[in-house]
Amino acid sequence: MKHLLIVALLLLSVTFVSAQFNLGVRAGYNSSLTVNNIGSVFNGTYNLESVQGEMWNNFHVGAFARIFINKFYIEPAILYSLEKKQYEITQVVMDGEVTLDKFADIKTIDVPILLGLKLLDLKIMNVRAFAGPKLRFDAGTKLDVTDVSNFVYEVKKANLGMEIGAGIDVLMFALDLRYNLIGNMYETKLEDVKFDPATTFVVSLAWKLF
Repeated sequence: MKHLLIVALLLLSVTFVSAQFNLGVRAGYNSSLTVNNIGSVFNGTYNLESVQGEMWNNFHVGAFARIFINKFYIEPAILYSLEKKQYEITQVVMDGEVTLDKFADIKTIDVPILLGLKLLDLKIMNVRAFAGPKLRFDAGTKLDVTDVSNFVYEVKKANLGMEIGAGIDVLMFALDLRYNLIGNMYETKLEDVKFDPATTFVVSLAWKLF
């Protein structure tokens, strides 16, 4: 048994020594686009002005590592993420009902652990596809609840989701398009509150330091 353990450790050591290792920083844009409203890109309601208006409120920044074993790789990362999402509250008043537009300021620490595959591997560039689980921890999420009576909400301390996407590497830079599949960090006790889902498209630019 001891000899088998030694052989396994030696094989594992050889594997990681022969593997390609990258470490770098990453930053990007968290869009408000979901599968449900992707059509807004084609009809013009979601355009460059929409991106510019969201840029300062919806972004992420952090660090990542990437370990290649042949054409496969594992990529853990830690990211600080800001997102501003719109939601609706139907408030009952004397003359009937009124719908109020409110916002959720979502501040989280995201820890995705991705498994990827090189689809095209050239000398100065490669094309990748990836998927994997993502842990999300609350870092100060708040809901705008001014002028709304009897509004109670709770923010989850953590949530589990996943990411899928594709990317392209050119020299020491990497550009990824990702789709977040994760639930909201907050819950309310009002049935008439409609939240936009937290599942969104993300554009990320990385710089591999080595």
